[in-house]
Amino acid sequence: MTNRPADDILHGAEEIANFLRLDKRAAYHAVSQNHLPVFRIGAKICARKSTLLTWIESQELQAANDNRPPSFSAA
Repeated sequence: MTNRPADDILHGAEEIANFLRLDKRAAYHAVSQNHLPVFRIGAKICARKSTLLTWIESQELQAANDNRPPSFSAA
C-alpha cells in the first residue's frame, strides 16, 4: 500500500466501486445495506483501501469456515 494516509482513502461511490471492481449502483446498494465498511466525510461516502482489503480477507475466512464440513468427535 502507501505510506501516506490520504492515499489510502477512496472518495465517493465511484472510486469505491472501481477499487472493488463493481458497478456504481452495486456499490451504492452495498453501502445502503451496510455491507461495506465505509464512513462519510460530509455527505461523501468514503472508505480506506486498507480497511476494504482487511474486510475482504475476513469475508474469505468466514466463507471458508461456513463451507467446511462439520467435524465429528470420536467420543
